[in-house]
Amino acid sequence: MTARTQSTTGRIARLRKLSVAGVATAGAVAAALTLAPSPAHAAEQASASAASGRTVVAEAPAKKAKKEKKQYKDNLDGWIREALDIMESEDIPGSYEGLHRNIMRESGGNPNAQNNWDVNAKNGTPSKGLLQVIQPTFDAYHVKGTKHDVTDPVANLTAAANYAADRYGSIDNVDSAY
Repeated sequence: MTARTQSTTGRIARLRKLSVAGVATAGAVAAALTLAPSPAHAAEQASASAASGRTVVAEAPAKKAKKEKKQYKDNLDGWIREALDIMESEDIPGSYEGLHRNIMRESGGNPNAQNNWDVNAKNGTPSKGLLQVIQPTFDAYHVKGTKHDVTDPVANLTAAANYAADRYGSIDNVDSAY
């Protein structure tokens, strides 16, 4: 691979990352605007409570949103999105594209995939899960708040991304078996 190709690949990866961040920001703004009551709605509540002689206390949208735990689909897309949210909270770098690309190469998206033929398997520690992590690596790079199970999709993704960040700077920088 030439330096120019690597540079172009790096730019494309950064552009995708920025595009995803832009879309996510736009979605967050849209959600915030949807959850926040309009001034007209607030005025209606105030006049209604004044007419009835009782006080109405509106719960803040931000507080309400914090109470509701974010829901993720139980599929590859949901596992990646949940892992990315955990990674962000733990300052572990990585993108949807970087995780997905590596998952498809390592396991084809099967969270129960297990390699029984490489040197790790021959030594008694087969690689397992979406990103084909061996147990000692999983134990060393496990991310708090995830299950302590190497085949749990979210735990596998976050531990592998944590390892890749330590070793390569980010899962986005991994383009072959690691």
